[in-house]
Amino acid sequence: MANLRKIHKRIKSVENTRQITKSMKMVAASKLRRTQSAFGAQGEFAGRCEKMLAEVCSGAQELEHPLLRPHKEQRTVCYVLILGNRGLCGAYNHNLLRYQEELAHSDGRDCFLVVCGRWGKDLLPGTGLSVERTVEISDTPTAAEAQQLAAGLREIYLSGKADEIRLVYQQYKSVLQQVPCSKQLLPISLEKGRGEGSRYLFEPDRDSLLEKLLQMYLDNTVYSVLLEARAGEHSARMTAMSAAADNTEELIEELTLELNHARQSAITTEISEIVGGAAALNDAR
Repeated sequence: MANLRKIHKRIKSVENTRQITKSMKMVAASKLRRTQSAFGAQGEFAGRCEKMLAEVCSGAQELEHPLLRPHKEQRTVCYVLILGNRGLCGAYNHNLLRYQEELAHSDGRDCFLVVCGRWGKDLLPGTGLSVERTVEISDTPTAAEAQQLAAGLREIYLSGKADEIRLVYQQYKSVLQQVPCSKQLLPISLEKGRGEGSRYLFEPDRDSLLEKLLQMYLDNTVYSVLLEARAGEHSARMTAMSAAADNTEELIEELTLELNHARQSAITTEISEIVGGAAALNDAR
């Protein structure tokens, strides 16, 4: 009987775990839908903004701007590491952190991190990477959060604290695949347009428009990357919780089978004892 109670207790525990994993899967799926919707629209807008900026910069007149001009000495790089806000998403965060370590060690330059996300605060000190600051980003990033982060990164570059700023995040391929990658944010490097910039009339002037476009490009690039990274995190968590829920189903089946065997064994033992007792009484008579 003690063994039966133990199995019952284990089944109840696994059932509770199944409820938790299914709930987390549904929450992750809901957040993924919202983030994917925002990312689809934002990604297209960011692409058009980059194209417009490239056209303006491709005119005959040479444009000078601190965000377009590389520093003379490339000694320090700032990595913006976009981690998840929590765990339980498989190897998503660990793969990204491992990629960041390899990136920093292979670069050869001095580097420091700006970390976006709450995960890994206890692990980062053990990596030997220098963390300049940590930025809180919600599960569904907003444009205001992206603008605030972009303004801080712009200040880091213009002050000369970093000669290059790179975004390190998980590129969203599909619900089942996210790939760590690195993207240069500053100095802004653009593909040349079709050379139509000189055919446009600018109001009030080209420099004022360039300033607005550069800031718009910076804000929207950061926003697009934040949304893409969060979409990957929610996908990884949804997949991990789905696998965990499936595993609990299998474990419950195994425990139920074990419980039935234990019950059968207990019934057989009781029947044997009854038969043995009846036989002993007959012998005594």
